[in-house]
Amino acid sequence: MVHTPVSALSVGCCCRCWGERGAGHGHLRGISRHLYCDHHPRAWAHTGNQENIQYMQETLFCLKVGHLLPYSMSDSNTTDFTNPSTFILLGIPGLEAAHVWISIPFFTMYAIAILGNFTILFIVKREPSLHGPMYYFLCMLAVNDLVLSTTTVPKTLSIFWFNSRKINFSACLMQMYFIHCFSAMESGIFVAMALDRYIAICDPLRHFTTLTNPTVAKIGLTVVLRSSILVLPNPFLVWRCSYYRTNIIPHTYCDHIAVVKLACADISAGYYYGLSLAFFITDLDVFFIAVSYTQILRVIIGLPTKDARLKTFGTCVSHLCVILAFYIPGLFSILTHRFGHNVAPHFHVLIANMYLLVPPMLNPIIYGVRTKQIQNRLLRIFAHKGT
Repeated sequence: MVHTPVSALSVGCCCRCWGERGAGHGHLRGISRHLYCDHHPRAWAHTGNQENIQYMQETLFCLKVGHLLPYSMSDSNTTDFTNPSTFILLGIPGLEAAHVWISIPFFTMYAIAILGNFTILFIVKREPSLHGPMYYFLCMLAVNDLVLSTTTVPKTLSIFWFNSRKINFSACLMQMYFIHCFSAMESGIFVAMALDRYIAICDPLRHFTTLTNPTVAKIGLTVVLRSSILVLPNPFLVWRCSYYRTNIIPHTYCDHIAVVKLACADISAGYYYGLSLAFFITDLDVFFIAVSYTQILRVIIGLPTKDARLKTFGTCVSHLCVILAFYIPGLFSILTHRFGHNVAPHFHVLIANMYLLVPPMLNPIIYGVRTKQIQNRLLRIFAHKGT
């Protein structure tokens, strides 16, 4: 068996075929017969001998120039890039020294999101007059926001406070699935809420007969199933990839595209599926929301008095605000992450975090400020405690 000592990977490293898993004790075992450098496409080298050909595999994977690994191959007993058992989350690249300070607004927004969404759930449960389609959808949104923010923020804060950067590979896939699944679910809930506003304004006499409790439950189940099924291929495509140029993720959580970019295989399927899925769900949902509000505006414009128009439109303002708070940073994050190659890495990561943290924080605040029924219930609760 030929053992080639490798102490560190430098800029000169390009592409190598790895054989058996477990290059330990500073040696690269089972190197393939061919070494190929994409900077010198005609330069092939022959290594190994006939005794170790049985250990060799033909899979090529790429170590791109300019990506230095902080870990040397002598540490490969704890860092294995063939079927890695753990990933390392760096946090916010370039701002490591400010992690403690950055954690303050992160923790504040997360605390507001938790408190606000639990308050919405508590008020709707305790107030019988709020047991209607609009508030059932609002409760779905609150539960979704609680799960979405809790999926990422606790791990992010543990990186900031305790330098706890390791995440298990299966936990990384689960986090990735939950993030994209509940993001898609939130978009679907906005469509359901737009449908509720459309029926309430355009056909008010049939509002409660059309959106009955079983119908609302079926709509909620459809939203859950759509998101769960469509997002499922994302972690599966990552799971089937065995070779990574590094196990270090320059992010605070396991974002799908951030993990896919580490793979040393053909990532086009996962890349284009994730991209098309994001635009498919966003475009389709925005289309249905736009159609609903086009019809709503036509009805509002046709109302006889200005006061009636303002009052009717006021019932839609909360919904429009939370839609903008969700789609604008979300779309901006998707576009900058995939096409903003000149944008600083820390800006990518900050925008991606704001996309998952700001809407769960703002949604209960917007509905609490704009919805008089929720305001009145809150005032009664505080007044009762005061007496």
